[in-house]
Order: sequence, then structure tokens, then C-alpha cells
Amino acid sequence: MTTTATNDAADAPAAKSLYSEKYTSLVLFLLALAYAINFVDRSIVTILGQAIKVDLKITDTQLGLLGGLYFALLYTVLGIPIARLAERYSRVNIIAISMIIWSGFTVACGTAANYLMLSIYRFGVGVGEAGLAPPAHSLISDYFPRHRRAQALAAFSVGVPVGTMTGAIVGGWLTTHFSWRFAFVMVGLPGIIVAIIIKLLMKEPPRGHIDAEAAAHAAGDLAGVPATSKPAKTPFSIGGELREVGRVVRLLFGQWPVANILIGLSLVTCAGFGTGQFSAPYYVRAFGLTFAQVGMIVGVIGGISAIIGTFVSGWVTDRMAKIHPAGYALTPAVALALTVPLHLAVYNAPTWQVAAALLALPGLLAGYQLGASFAVVQNVAPVRQRATATAVLMFVMNLVGMGLGPPLAGIVIDHYAAFHLAYPDASGFWAAVTHLFDSVPAFKAACPGGQAPVGSAAEAKAACHGALVLGTRHGIMTMFGFTLWGATHYALAAFGMKAAMERAKAAQAAV
Repeated sequence: MTTTATNDAADAPAAKSLYSEKYTSLVLFLLALAYAINFVDRSIVTILGQAIKVDLKITDTQLGLLGGLYFALLYTVLGIPIARLAERYSRVNIIAISMIIWSGFTVACGTAANYLMLSIYRFGVGVGEAGLAPPAHSLISDYFPRHRRAQALAAFSVGVPVGTMTGAIVGGWLTTHFSWRFAFVMVGLPGIIVAIIIKLLMKEPPRGHIDAEAAAHAAGDLAGVPATSKPAKTPFSIGGELREVGRVVRLLFGQWPVANILIGLSLVTCAGFGTGQFSAPYYVRAFGLTFAQVGMIVGVIGGISAIIGTFVSGWVTDRMAKIHPAGYALTPAVALALTVPLHLAVYNAPTWQVAAALLALPGLLAGYQLGASFAVVQNVAPVRQRATATAVLMFVMNLVGMGLGPPLAGIVIDHYAAFHLAYPDASGFWAAVTHLFDSVPAFKAACPGGQAPVGSAAEAKAACHGALVLGTRHGIMTMFGFTLWGATHYALAAFGMKAAMERAKAAQAAV
């Protein structure tokens, strides 16, 4: 098979689907809906964070652990064994069961009597949510050909801003009018209903049937595609599974462009989850807004722009990659670099109205890494390793990004808040950064829950509040440094991308 510089020249004529456009669109919608629910339940802590902090008297470090490591630890660790199951068994069943598990634990979060119980339930949410992305990516790659995967995976990734927006709006309103506990219960229930719908409506497609290589082996039609959608079974052994995972790890990290894509995505995710965890609390702290008002600002303004940006990013990336495969890397590199000054403007705005207006701008560019990164991984992975490849990607991305980002942001914010409380005259960002590693008194001791103790003088209340606002702003600004770092790795990934794509197509054609 002769490879070409374009991604779709060889695919478009040969690849045939067993399913209609109408049905594949329905599948993509259901998977994106599941991903949106996934992110509602995952990110709801961000909008409820300030209420939880005040109610349970916790630090921003503890709040960051709730939104990050406590969720991400089992989420990342279990993703790989669940992906191995997805290579052998029904991916649709795995998704449906996983949704019921994580939705149930989300409801349970509303019953938590203390920080320990809430932490345990967040671990449970992570267990369930580990079962969505790897089988979903594998399913999408069996429904959409190579030259349309960035767009399809970007459409699936629209679930991220949709879920974040929905969680912000609904969570903020429910917290304002009821409580953060009631919010957890109400956002957890819809996932169970959608899980049942997915089980009833979604079919398990034959693996690899859409790929041009499979169609070519079928001599121009689907006669060579297996009639059953069940993957071929091989004898199970722990050693065999570990060797298979090792092959996938070597495949991804053994290639310069793919390795840089994974590193870049992890760093950008670290910045995204770290800043996202404290964006809603920042509006509450800096401008005194209600949770409902913040939900509307973060959800509607930030959410709609992110939805548009993420969806358009797939279309743009596929077309840039058609011109040259390096487009998979350079498109997100440029977009991400441009978001940093826009984000910095948001968090230095003098009023919430100005901040809200500016918030729409970075959202239009912030999702370009998703479809591009997912498409690169799916395109280089063999048919029966695609769920595992996604799980490896998610392991690295979420352990570094989701696991490290929120608690790291919380630690930095706590330190900056303590610094500004101890040195109220040093209110600038540069002063905070240059004293990042200095020893300062614990902020929690003087300002439990971010507030001065009951009965404190007005000066003490103002000092705690001012230090918390500055600490939050400067901590968020610091975290955007990871975005620039990640954009650099995307730029580096452009070198060798064409050769990596051609090797993958040639290897898959030889199977």
C-alpha cells in the first residue's frame, strides 16, 4: 500500500461503514452526552468548592485534593485494566455499567457527613468514570474513518465544556437555593437514565471495519469484515496483558511526535484542572458574587465559547493535517499559546463584568489540544490496541493533569495567601512568585476556611479576605505557566509527525 502526505487520500474511497450517517451521528451524540455527564459529576466540586470549604472548614489544598488526586488516583490506575477488558468484551456494556457506578457515587457525595467520607466517595466516582473514555475512543474509531477522527473525537470532547457548563449553572443554582449536598444528589441521577438508553440503543461494531486497510483486505467491499462484533478471544494471562500494555507504551512513547503530544497534553491538562478548580471560588472571593451568579458567568460565558472552540477545533485540525500531518501538532500549539495572555487578562480585570466579558475569548481557543491529541493516538494505534492506547494517554494526562493540577494550585494559593497575609504591602505578582519557596505562617491557623474567626475585628476580616483574593489570583496566574510549557511540546511534536503517521498506516495495512 502506498502512503501519501495527506491523511484522507487513501481512506476516503476505501473505507465503508456498516452503519448509516444518521445512526453514527446518534452514537456520537450519546457518547458525547455520556462524556458531558462524566464532566458534570467530575467537575461539580469546582462550583461547590467555596461552599464545601466554608462548611467543612478545609484548606484550598484539601479542596484541590477533592477535585484532583482523590478522584484521579483510581481513575487513572483502573483505566488500563478496564481498557484491556474493552479490547475483549463489549465496550457498550462497559460504558453503561461504568456510568451507573460513577453516578451512584456522585449521589452518595451529597450524604457525606465530613471531609473523610466525601473523599472516599470521590474515589468511587473516579472508579466509575475510568470506564468511559478508553472504550468510547475505540468505538468512535470503529464508526469514523481516519480522515474524520479528529473532528469526531473533538465532537465527543465537546462533552467537556458542556459538562463543565452544566455543572456550573445547575450546581451554582442548586447550592444557592438549596445546598451543596442537594446539588450532588441532583446531578448524579441523570447518568443512570442515560446509561440505560446507551445500553438499549447503541450497537457494538465490528472492530476495525471502517479502516481503509480493513476495507482494502475486503477487496473493495465488506465481505471480509467479520459478521460478529465480538473481538477475538485469546487465552487470558496477567503476563500477557502486561506485555500488551508494554507494547502500547513503547508504541506511544517510542515516537518523538507522539511522546511530545502526550507530555504537552498532560501539562495543559494540569493547568486546566488546576485553574478550573479555583475559577469559580475566585469570582466568589474577589467580587462577592453568589454561587448562582458565578455559575452563570463560568457556565454560560466560558462554557459556550469553549463548546464552540472545541467543536470547531476538530474541523480545523483535520484540515490542517490534510495539508500536512504536522497540523496535528502546530494547530494546538498556536491556539494554546494565544490563550495565556487572554486568561491573564481575565484574572486581572478590575470588575466582574470586565472579567466575564473577557472570559469568552480564551474559551474559543482552549480546546484545540483535545481532538488533535486523541486523533494522533487513535491513528497510530493498531485496531485491537486503541482502547488501551487511550487508557495509557488518560493515565499520563490525568495523573499529571487532574491528579497534580488542583492540589498543586491549592498548595500555591494557600502559600500565596499566607504570604500576602504576612506581608500586606507586597501585593504584586512578582513579589509573590519570588517568595514562592519562602517559609510563611500557615494561612489556615489565622483564617480557617479562608475567613477570620467569628468575633474578629474588622481589620482581621479584611486582612484574611484580601490575602485570600490575592493568593487565589496569583496562584491561578502561576498555573498558566504549564499551558505555555505544554504548547512548547506540541510545537516540538511537529517534527517527525508525517513519518509517524505514514509508519502507522503502513503497519496497519500489513496486518
